[in-house]
Amino acid sequence: MGGGTRKTVLIALAANATIFLVKAIGGAISGSSALLAEAAHSLADTTNQGFLLFSLGRADRSGDATHPFGHGQERFLWAFMAAIFMFVGGAVFAVGYGIKELLSSGEEGSFAVAWVVLFVSAVAEVVSWVRAMRQARAEAQEAGLPFVQFIRESREPTSKAVVFEDSAAVIGIAIAAFGIGMHQLTGQSAWDAAAAIAVGLLLMVTGIALGRDIRGLLTGEAARPAERERIEQVLREADEVEDVLELLTMVLGPSSLLVAARIDLKDGLSAQQIEHTSNRLAHSLCRAVPDVRQVFLDPTAPVAGSG
Repeated sequence: MGGGTRKTVLIALAANATIFLVKAIGGAISGSSALLAEAAHSLADTTNQGFLLFSLGRADRSGDATHPFGHGQERFLWAFMAAIFMFVGGAVFAVGYGIKELLSSGEEGSFAVAWVVLFVSAVAEVVSWVRAMRQARAEAQEAGLPFVQFIRESREPTSKAVVFEDSAAVIGIAIAAFGIGMHQLTGQSAWDAAAAIAVGLLLMVTGIALGRDIRGLLTGEAARPAERERIEQVLREADEVEDVLELLTMVLGPSSLLVAARIDLKDGLSAQQIEHTSNRLAHSLCRAVPDVRQVFLDPTAPVAGSG
């Protein structure tokens, strides 16, 4: 999955860098506010995918003295940075520039150039979006989750971010086309400026949505309900376990969960039996929920013969 994710990000990065140049040059020549807003959109996407690509290498590092559970959460940090950059890019440039153009008279440019740029951009954006959707659907199938649920609940921030960004990019192209088309039909440049503002608002909404999903992963989110139920089931099914007193889980990375449980063991178990049971339960949890990487069990039963 890691190779596919990296390839998806590289394709999206290359596509958006090219599209940014095309939109920026086309926007400058045509004088279209919507195209320049879309150029800002593509610049934000390019920068964000650079963040995500950087995070893949950072997160692959093994645990050390300062990060004993590894660096998997770096994936969440850089995805959150991407969401912030997307929001700021939309709020500061696209909306701000659109308002400036809306308040000014606006100049007529070349509609032919604008339509050619929109067509080229649309083809590239759709190709990138299809690739991102295929990768995300494959990961959803691997996780055994419906696609929409996977996008909402997935702990894989890279694919999630690329799907969010590419979907917003395709919608942004449609908004820009509508604004330019209405400008050409009516002769009112306000349509073009309004489209630029709409593209900026789209960027802001996308950034908020992505940031909301990533925020929980950065702040110690627990395993998904189905995973917690499976973990508790495995613990309760063990013959030596009387009761599960407390179960705590925390996401350490896209495919890494920490499990800490306080369990009440049956009376009469020796120290050796308790150790054997704890090791067996840890292995069982890893098999039942493959993302489990760290298991800490606190057996409360008294050691036989003590006291």
